[in-house]
Amino acid sequence: MTSAPAVVGVIGGGRMGAGIAQSFATAGSAVTVVESGEQAAAAALDRVAAGLKRAAERGALAEPAEEVLARVATVPSVDALPSHADLVVEAVPEDAALKARLLAAAEQAVSPGTVLASNTSSLSVTDLAAALTRPDRFLGMHFFNPVPASELVEIVVAPDTGADTVEAALGWTRCLGKKDVVVKDSPGFASSRLGLALGLEAIRMVEEGVAEPEAIDDAMRLGYKHPMGPLRLTDLVGLDVRLAIAEHLHATLGERFGPPRLLREKVARGELGRKTGKGFYTWE
Repeated sequence: MTSAPAVVGVIGGGRMGAGIAQSFATAGSAVTVVESGEQAAAAALDRVAAGLKRAAERGALAEPAEEVLARVATVPSVDALPSHADLVVEAVPEDAALKARLLAAAEQAVSPGTVLASNTSSLSVTDLAAALTRPDRFLGMHFFNPVPASELVEIVVAPDTGADTVEAALGWTRCLGKKDVVVKDSPGFASSRLGLALGLEAIRMVEEGVAEPEAIDDAMRLGYKHPMGPLRLTDLVGLDVRLAIAEHLHATLGERFGPPRLLREKVARGELGRKTGKGFYTWE
């Protein structure tokens, strides 16, 4: 079995970035998280610490949480990433220009052998690779929220991605105890494309008064054995995130991914799901 990468960089310490950092640190990697500003860096470490506490409560840690947390450090800029990193994962918001700029900066900061990956859930990995001078060392590694407890990593392969890069990413995914699916780069990949289609239709049903959110979710959970319904999942992912993905797929794949009016209205009101306390459900 492939061992965990010795040194990992994570660009972005939000919910996804902190989860990725926690997962690799738990597997034994030394992890450096890029977050600008002392407050943002402290918040990123707090997210990792909270995640490790939950993992310890589940009995999912083989060593004390404080020892795992000691393997996680923060730096204020991409330029300060360890040059000898085996893997750098970009995990910032779904903004193609931002991702491309940070990935290009990371490429300059690390060695030619470092694998770069984007955690994008829908943006073109091929387009992001165009910002790099070594596109053969780049691919998508789409983790799922919450990262430590989720089984899946979607490996997204662009035309110029090297076979050895894919092999390394697959090995690292499995060393985290996760399962992989490999897809060619296409809008929404496999998971976001199918998951969004179901989520958007569920939102349209609420908009049209077909049923209440809980009834729609129960229909899929009890009738089709989904672990949770599409509207509760939308709340967990974030309505703003779902809207951004829908707008991208609407532009690339056509009208069937057009965002419902209700989704736009809720995002405009700041009803973004669990992170704001209200979405299709009320969260405490």
